[in-house]
Amino acid sequence: MREHKEIYIDGEWAPSTGSTLIDVVHSTTEQPIGRVVAGTPADVHRAAEAARRAFDGWSQTPVAERARWLRAIGEGLAARGQELASLIASEVGMPLPFSKAIQAGLPPKVLASYANLVERFAFEQQIGNSLIVREPVGVVGCITPWNFPLHQIVAKLAPAIAAGCTLVVKPSEVAPLSAFVLAEVIHEAGLPAGVFNMVSGTGVPVGEAIATHEQIDMVSFTGSSRAGKRVAALAAESIKRVALELGGKSASLILDDADLATAVKRSVGNCYLNSGQTCSAWTRMLVPAQQHDEAAALAKAAAQKFSLGDPLLGEAKLGPLVSAAQRDRVRDYIRIGIEEGATLICGGPEQPEELEAGFFVKPTVFANVRNDMRIAQEEIFGPVLCIIPYADEQDGVRIANDSIYGLGGGVWSGDSERAARVARQLRTGQVDINGGKFNLLAPFGGYKQSGYGREFGSFGLEEMLETKSVQQ
Repeated sequence: MREHKEIYIDGEWAPSTGSTLIDVVHSTTEQPIGRVVAGTPADVHRAAEAARRAFDGWSQTPVAERARWLRAIGEGLAARGQELASLIASEVGMPLPFSKAIQAGLPPKVLASYANLVERFAFEQQIGNSLIVREPVGVVGCITPWNFPLHQIVAKLAPAIAAGCTLVVKPSEVAPLSAFVLAEVIHEAGLPAGVFNMVSGTGVPVGEAIATHEQIDMVSFTGSSRAGKRVAALAAESIKRVALELGGKSASLILDDADLATAVKRSVGNCYLNSGQTCSAWTRMLVPAQQHDEAAALAKAAAQKFSLGDPLLGEAKLGPLVSAAQRDRVRDYIRIGIEEGATLICGGPEQPEELEAGFFVKPTVFANVRNDMRIAQEEIFGPVLCIIPYADEQDGVRIANDSIYGLGGGVWSGDSERAARVARQLRTGQVDINGGKFNLLAPFGGYKQSGYGREFGSFGLEEMLETKSVQQ
């Protein structure tokens, strides 16, 4: 049992003005594994004031020094990688081998990428008689989700520190334990006081206090589109810069010349990563109408290989969802899909017979889905795949774009030029062709109601910078 009654402000662990503790629940046993204090707006005020005091000095810190701190934090996280992987597997439910590689493995790589990037980034540029200067935006408030709890904090922290910004971070109250490990690593590394501040707690009131605080210059939020709209509205009162990485309903568009077996298998795997708790998951599989039944059979076979079980044992391919509320939400959507007339070909809303405890949802596939169904339009955030037939390439592109979201997507084709042409037509922030790999230096972010702003690489760094022109 990990109990955190303090928050991290101005380089020190400090008591919160709140006294309520929030239980952190093991997603497999359904038993508490930790408690964190529920912070208050007064805590946010103290954190923002500390970040503001630290900003002037930190913003003038040489780039090489900022890069050194980034590397030190990354090395500290890597040294505690096994602990972090187990913690996050317990909280979120990702099987341990994947948790090691992704949940614990990616954050040190992100920090290293920004350490390398910032050392060669052009903060100044001469254009005619103007010197264009890129300066840190100021104090950045970071509000992060539970599905990739450490990775999403680091995706904001790394470019902010690289840019010379200071931070106030609110981790998700559902999976906050890795954030406290991060704070411990930062404290042990000796990052100057006030550069990193963390207040645990719920969106209301802690997240809203961050979005409205007058000393916070920018808010970077990752989470649901509903919550993102609220953050943007609150931040607008003080004209804060806002970056939003929100929901998705991404399509894997399989063209008629693709290797169908490979495309279906890889698409199912993408949909089920982290038990479907991934904003950019390909939850809609678009297939030529004449190949629908074959694709459905292949998808069913692939889905049935996703064994359910305790993520810490490292044997199951699919762990539980993060919470009872999330499990119930996903099961409700499965029932909605059945009521809408989609064909349930595997899975379903019932508790898996072999698992009495845990927030598990069976790997589920629906066939004969229409794109106007709720299960095709609304983000489910669970292991639920919708197979949608289309008439021709133009119709496939139309269906892929027929969504309020635009975060991720895939295109599969035996012709790389054709795939690239189709990919350019998709209104979405990322498109993978034939299973292209994730690139930490490429921009990540969405179109439409998937948000605005970009993370990773130079694009993430630029989000944390203001641009000034100096004329002579």
